[in-house]
Amino acid sequence: MKVGIIGNYGHNNNGDEAILAGLLHQLTTEGGVKKEDIVVFSNDPANTKERHGTVSYPLLYKEGGTLKSGLKTIRESRKVMKHLDLVIIGGGGLLMDMYKRDAPLYSVLGLTAKRAGCRVAVHGVGAGPIKTKTGAFFIKRLLRAASSVAVRDEKSRRLLQQIGAPGDIHVIYDPAFSVPVNTVHETSAAVQSVGVTAVPYFSTQYWPQADTARHEAYLDGMAASLDELIDKKGVEVTFFSTKYPEDVEVTKAIAGRMNHRNDVHIQEANLTPQAIAQEAAALDLVIGTRLHSLILSVTAQTPVIGVAYHQKVKDFMEEINHQDYTADVEDLTQILPAFEKAEQDWARLQVEVRTVSEALKEQAAEGMNLLRLKGRD
Repeated sequence: MKVGIIGNYGHNNNGDEAILAGLLHQLTTEGGVKKEDIVVFSNDPANTKERHGTVSYPLLYKEGGTLKSGLKTIRESRKVMKHLDLVIIGGGGLLMDMYKRDAPLYSVLGLTAKRAGCRVAVHGVGAGPIKTKTGAFFIKRLLRAASSVAVRDEKSRRLLQQIGAPGDIHVIYDPAFSVPVNTVHETSAAVQSVGVTAVPYFSTQYWPQADTARHEAYLDGMAASLDELIDKKGVEVTFFSTKYPEDVEVTKAIAGRMNHRNDVHIQEANLTPQAIAQEAAALDLVIGTRLHSLILSVTAQTPVIGVAYHQKVKDFMEEINHQDYTADVEDLTQILPAFEKAEQDWARLQVEVRTVSEALKEQAAEGMNLLRLKGRD
C-alpha cells in the first residue's frame, strides 16, 4: 500500500514532527507499510526528507495570488496522489479556522485526493477553534470526503458534532505517543530538576492577533513563578523547546526577567522529538506549555504540570486525569500550588504517570486499525 501524509510538517515545530514520527512508526511497524512507499506533503520537503527519511513534496505551491497558488497546488498534488492508495490528513490541530489558510487548504487537498481515487482518512486530529461559517464549511466538506475520521480527544468529537459533521467520529490517542523512546524517567525521591517549555503567547512575532500587554504579563508571570520555585523549593530549572526558534527566543526573554537568570539552563538546540523525550526523561518534572512537550514527557514517563495557554492543554490534562496539576496561563501564580500538590503526591504520581504512559502508547497504536483497509476508493 502506498500512503500520503498531509499535515503541518516542515516548520521546525517539534510537536508536529513528533506526530509525524509517531505516525511513521505506526505505519511501518504496525501497518506493514514500507517507508519508501510513504510520501509526506510538507511545508519544507527538504527538511522533512532529512529529518524523517521519507519522500516529500510541497504542501502548498506558491504562484502569484491565492487563486493561482491554489490551482497549482491542486494540479501538482494530484500528480502525486494518483499513485497513492491512502491519504492521511493528520495529525495535529488541523481542524480550525484560527489561521485563515488551514481549513481551506486541508479541505482542498483532501478533496483532491478523493478525486484522484485515494481513500482519505482524517486521523488523530484536534478540532477547534471553529468560529466562522467559512471554516465550518470547509471542515465539513473534508469530513464528508473521508472514509474514516478520528480525533485526538472527546471535546474535538463533540465540537465537530456541534457544527454538523457527518458520519462516525472516532477518538484515538495522539500518534506522538508512538514516538520510540529509548530512555524513561527513573523514580526519584523528590522533585529537584524541573524542565520548562514556553510559547510566545500573544507575541507580535508569532500570535495570529497579538496583544503586547498580555504578552508582557505572561513573560513577567512566568519569570516570577519560576523565581518563586527556585527560592522556595530550591529546584534546578532547564528550559527546552518544541518550536524552533520561536520558543527558544521566548525562553530567553523569560529567563532575562528572572532574578535567578544566572541559575537556569537554556537548551537552545533544535531538538528532535526523540531528543525532547530523552531530555524530559532526565528531569524529575516538566512544566509544559506546548501540548507536545507534555505528550512527549508523559511518553518518557515524566510527571508534568500543564500551563494551559490553549484549550487543548486543559483537555489533555483532563484526559489523563491530571487537571489538578494544571495552571492557567492568565494566572501563573497557580504554578506553585500545582507544584506543591505534585510534591505531596510524588511517589504515587510517578507510578501513575508510568501507568498512564504505557496505556496511552497502547491506545495510540490501536488507531492503526482505522487505517488497515487496503486499496483505493
